[in-house]
Amino acid sequence: MHRILFVCLGNICRSPAAEAVFAARARAAGLLVAVDSAGTSGWHLGDPPCPPMIRAAGGGGCARLPARAGRLRRYCAQACSAAWPKLV
Repeated sequence: MHRILFVCLGNICRSPAAEAVFAARARAAGLLVAVDSAGTSGWHLGDPPCPPMIRAAGGGGCARLPARAGRLRRYCAQACSAAWPKLV
């Protein structure tokens, strides 16, 4: 199973929307992937997604966005950095 992480600054707009859209489309295509999102800052840690993004995602066919903002953890960033040369 592949794991995909979407990252933005606060994890209340772009990355949770990308997570929700990608997860919905992957399910529809029958793909087995683990999808998550995180923010690089802790400014919005624990906050719900912003209302305009919730409305936009709903209009785009996504039932719901992740419930609360999370922060990118060091081990995850290190794993992504280690994998990057293999992906490029």
